[in-house]
Amino acid sequence: MLAWHQAHQHADVYISVLVVGEIRQGVERLRPRKPGQAEVLEQWLDGLVAMYQDRILPVTVEVAQQWGRLNVPPYIPPIVDGLMAATALVHRMTLVTRNVVDFVRTGVPIVNPFDPAQS
Repeated sequence: MLAWHQAHQHADVYISVLVVGEIRQGVERLRPRKPGQAEVLEQWLDGLVAMYQDRILPVTVEVAQQWGRLNVPPYIPPIVDGLMAATALVHRMTLVTRNVVDFVRTGVPIVNPFDPAQS
């Protein structure tokens, strides 16, 4: 992942507001068991949000409309993944994820930075 990120222009990389929420959820799930580690991750998340402040993509009406188009049989992606795919499609972007399985049938271009063939 680090090699992939270093190989791409920082200004060309965006994150979804949903990624912020997923990371926050991970911090809060960790907090009762490992408060010190949760604090470190929370500080990292704060830094990530600050670094990407102008490049955090929201869920808009257009994204919601695209999500509605994706969210029909035969394949209905998990809600958050479907919204991230819809965001990428609306903005004509490639989705960078390790979780290729939940996105492959959405039609969004995908790069797995953990796959040596793609990084």
